[in-house]
Formats: sequence, C-alpha cells, structure tokens
Amino acid sequence: MYTRRHFLTQTPALLALLTGLPALASTRKKKTILLRSSWQTVNIGDIGHTPGVLTLLERYIPDADVILWPNSVDNGVKEMLQRRFPKVRIVQAPDEIEAAIAQSDFLLHGSGPSLVARKDVERWAATGKPYGIYGITFPGYYGEPSEATKAAFPTEVKLLTGAQFAYFRDSISLQYAKGHGVKCPVMGFAPDGAFAVDLKNDAAAEAFMQQHGLEKGKFLCVIPRQRFTPYWEIPSKNRAFDEKRDARNREMREHDNAPIREAIIAVVRETQMKILICPEDETQVKLGKEILYDRLPEDVKPRVVWRDRYWLTDEAVSTYRRSAGMFGLEMHSPIMCIGQGIPAMVGRFFEQTSKGVMWKDIGLGNWLFDMDNEADVSKIVPAALAMAKDPAAARRYARQGQSFVEQRQRETMAVLKRSLA
Repeated sequence: MYTRRHFLTQTPALLALLTGLPALASTRKKKTILLRSSWQTVNIGDIGHTPGVLTLLERYIPDADVILWPNSVDNGVKEMLQRRFPKVRIVQAPDEIEAAIAQSDFLLHGSGPSLVARKDVERWAATGKPYGIYGITFPGYYGEPSEATKAAFPTEVKLLTGAQFAYFRDSISLQYAKGHGVKCPVMGFAPDGAFAVDLKNDAAAEAFMQQHGLEKGKFLCVIPRQRFTPYWEIPSKNRAFDEKRDARNREMREHDNAPIREAIIAVVRETQMKILICPEDETQVKLGKEILYDRLPEDVKPRVVWRDRYWLTDEAVSTYRRSAGMFGLEMHSPIMCIGQGIPAMVGRFFEQTSKGVMWKDIGLGNWLFDMDNEADVSKIVPAALAMAKDPAAARRYARQGQSFVEQRQRETMAVLKRSLA
C-alpha cells in the first residue's frame, strides 16, 4: 500500500530527478547543419544563394548551429556575410573542413545551376550521415553536355536518390530528375535560395541614388546580358578565351538587348520614371554602357543612369527595394526583387538552361519572356510600360509570386527540420 511515509522517503529522489530535467535538456546536443554553398563572387546572384538559405535556416530552424563550407567568399563577401550572420562559422582550410564534416549532423547542398558540389556530397555520403539538396537546376547543362558531365551523371542520380530530400528550383528540372532515374523519397519544387536574401546596405544605396538624382519608387532597374558570361574578361577567374561562346555572344548581343533598349526609350518618353542600368555580374558594367546607354537617343539619356562599377549583393538589394521594379535579361536580381515584393520581369534564352521556368512555377508567367521566341520578344516593351505606368498593379502581381515562394519556403524548411530529427 502506498503510504505517506513511502511518499516522504521517495520525495527527495523525485525532487532531485525533476530539478535535474532542465539541466539534462540544456545539455542536449544541438544539431549542426553544414551548408555547402557560395559558388563564386563575381555575380551578385551567385553570392545571393548563400545569405538566402542562411536566412531561411535562421528563421525556421533557429536552434541549429550552422557552418558554411564555401567555394569562394572573397571580394568582401566573407565580411558581408559575417556582418549579417555573426554566429555562422565559415570553414575554408582543409583541416577546418574535415573537422566540420566530423562535427556536423546534416549536409545541405545550397541552390545552384546544378549539383555543383557533387564530389563533396559524395564525400559526405560516405560518412553515412543524412544530407539534402535544396533548389538546384538539373542537370544544368549549358547547351550540349560535355563528356565529363555525361560521365558524372550516374553518380549525380545516385546521390540525389540517396538524399533525404531533393528539391529543384524549376519544374523542368524536377521532371527531368524523375524521368531519368532519381528515386529520392522527397522530391519537389523549392524556390531558389536567393529569394530569401534580406541583406542591406542602405547608406550606400541612398548615397548613390542621391548622387544620380534617383528617387524612391520613381525609377526602374535594367540589366543587360549576353548568351554566355564572358568569364575570360574577368581577371580573377583566369579563364581562357572561348572563341565559340564569344562568337555566339556577338551573334545574339544586339538581338537580345535591342528590345531592352527599346523598353528603356519607351519608359522614359511615356512616363515620369527614370532608368538605372546596373550589373548582376562584373562583365555587365561595360556591357550596359556599350549595348544600352551609348545607343540611346540623346533626348533619353538625361533620365538614364549607368552604374559604372560592380557592387555587392547588399547594396544591390537595398537599391532594388527603393525602385519601382526591374526588367532585363538576368535571373537572380529579379529573384531578389520578388523576394522583397518588388516587380521584376525576366528575359531568358536557351543558353541559360531551364531555370527561367521558375517564373511560371511561382505564378509570374506574364513576366517571363523567351528571347528565342519572337512573339515573346514583342511583348517586352508593352510589359515594361505597364509596370512603369501602374506601379501599384505591378506590386500586387509581384506579391502573388512572393506569397507563393514564402509558402514553399515554410513547407520545405519543415521537411529539413524533420530530417534533422
């Protein structure tokens, strides 16, 4: 029989057990996520993958420790990331990477144009610990696959199949993976990580705007592009001149950028908006002047600003936030705009792979223009004018896409949280 004396004799032990529970909980090991990301720094969009995913981890899995394993964080990017994410440790030296692999519980391959870090995912998979793929294009060939990419394909299929989840940033990639042997237990669409970028450098943005007479909500941003990024023009990339890609660029440069130039002329002549020609990668500074600004009529130039230097993602996003919207031939600046609820149009072509299709996937198909389809090309000027003439309607449409993206971010981060458990 359970007596009062029995209760009293047991009470000290029970109290000790109960008071010890918080201490036990507080010493429970936190999960550590190793983020494999940061592919290069000559493009503010490639930079944007990393702070976007870090923001999602901070927002939805705040009790996890995060380590960043980058390809490249030079050119001031490391310092920019550390200002925004002071708790995130960045590992680069071989011994640091080895220790991070041993310490971490889960590897997350961040957004990118392909399974960029295939060899590193393969290295991680050998540990037997879980991993996931978040928002990539697949297979990500720029034109026809090389012999090297063909050889790697079976390994990529195996790695994707072995992941806890494999998320693709466009529906064509998802269907391609399903149709070519990927059997991952969780497969679906996840928005590119750059949608979640919340970096800012307001002081730099406002100083530039004041210097050039740009007012908040009264200018549109414009980005030119060539079919292939001419990496051979960037000294830090140390790439050999590619005669075939250069020839293709010269062949299509005017075809692709002339409609963007015509849209600038129409916006300036028919509305009160100004235009800021700006770059997403280093090579587009010169391109913006040569293919857009220098060929504008003299009556248009006074209300067009050409940015004469490259910038980092934080200053770019702060500037985009203050604009009325964006149009042009790039992908990740529009992604970062929509992530902030800022209107953005995308012009895409075959050489950019299937990533542009994500604009349809998030419900913004009216702002996607295939430069290989002349019927689409003819719609660019009217769409840019509509954005400039009715900014409120453009923002409403942009927010539809933003809302869908945020829903998928919540859902996919919930899957990652369950995988950690």
